[in-house]
This record gives sequence, C-alpha cells and structure tokens, in this order.
Amino acid sequence: MILWVALVVPFTSRFKPNKWYAHGFWVLVLVFFSSPVPAMVIRSFLFQLFSIPSGSMVPTLQEGDHLFVSKFAYGYSRYSVPFDLLPIEGRILGAEPKRGDVVVFRFPPDPSVDYIQRIVGLPGDRIQIVDGVLHINDVAVGLEDAGTFSYEQRSAKLQRETLPGGISHFVLNLTDNSIGDNTRVFEVPEGHYFVLGDNRDNASDSRFTVGFVPYENLVGKAVRLFWNSQGTDYASRQTLDSSAAR
Repeated sequence: MILWVALVVPFTSRFKPNKWYAHGFWVLVLVFFSSPVPAMVIRSFLFQLFSIPSGSMVPTLQEGDHLFVSKFAYGYSRYSVPFDLLPIEGRILGAEPKRGDVVVFRFPPDPSVDYIQRIVGLPGDRIQIVDGVLHINDVAVGLEDAGTFSYEQRSAKLQRETLPGGISHFVLNLTDNSIGDNTRVFEVPEGHYFVLGDNRDNASDSRFTVGFVPYENLVGKAVRLFWNSQGTDYASRQTLDSSAAR
C-alpha cells in the first residue's frame, strides 16, 4: 500500500474533476499503479518492505524499524518471489554480496523464516571470534570504543568495527565473556556466507543456529529505512549501505 501511494500520488495533480476524460493515458497509468499486479512485480523484483521485530541488529536497526530491501541487488532465486513461485535452482542475474552488506535471507534450517544480519565472511574465509573481536583469515578487524548506547534500560558499550577494505559500522557489546565472544574457527564453504548480528551478545547468527547462509537463500540487500513504528528517530541511520571508515 505504501508503494502504491508513492507511485500514484505524483500523478494526481494531472487530473481535473471536469476534464478527467481528457487524460486517458494518465487514467490508465493511475489504474495500473492502483492494481495488485504492479505491486506484486515491485515486491518480487525491485523492492520489498520489511519490519524489524527484534534487537539482534541494534544499533544499526532497532525494533519497529521499517525498511526497503533491494531485490535486484544480488539477482533472483526461488526465494525472491512470494510463495516460492519462481521454480529455479541457484540464482539468475546474480551479483556477489560485499563484506559488510546488511542482508535479508531465508533461515537455512527453516526457509519459511526471514532473518536480517550483516555479512562478514565470504566464501573461503576463516572466521573466528576471540575475546569479542572478530578475526578474518587470522587477522583481527579494527575495533575501537565509541561511547555508550542505551539498550533495554541499561548502558551498553558502543564500538566501531572496521572490516577489511575500510568498511565500518557500529556494534554493541552488552557484556564481556559472553557465550559468543570466543568461538572455534569457521571455514566458510564455497557458495555460502557467514553473518553476524551487530548486537553481538544478543543475536542468533552464524555462530549458533543460523550456520552458513547459502547464496541461494539471500532475499535482498537492506538499503534504506523509511519509518519506525515506535517513534524512534532513524534520521541518522536512514541509509544502510556500509560506508568507508574515515
């Protein structure tokens, strides 16, 4: 419905109540964009709306956030179209995700469930968490304190993590020596990715039940916030593309 409004409203100024018949072409355009067909096309192949029900990606994404996910960023798989109506194996028109992308994907143990997390490990990488610090191919990523963050009525440590290539983002550290702060080495197989939640002590990700995410399971790339249903300000977080560290 939001997409329909965004597409239809710009055309409304073209109509005059007493001369609507003089704009036959635009009447057809208005009818087209007011129908379920273009909405399904847009949702399946361009952008899909998602909402955030949990805190696993705090501070990047917070509960109540609503965002656009680009369906064409990585091409299309059977999970791109609602109800799995695209009966294909693998992906078509595929593009490789980049390290640091925030992605929506189908939960590998149960593909009926959507997850959203950040890709930190690419095919062939060795991933390990040591004392709360992410290591990629046996090299620790940059991690520096960035103040505090209010989370669930307490103060948590805010940190800036910088991935190889200079991509940086904030992560949250709720407590030291949590269950996910020290892990075994994960060797990412071909055609799969390793994902982490930015809320490192409160996320079920590739360290735990998610495991490695198959390329086929990627639904799309999170690109932009447009609303928070709980009234939380999102202006400073609106663009979700990773940025180079300064």
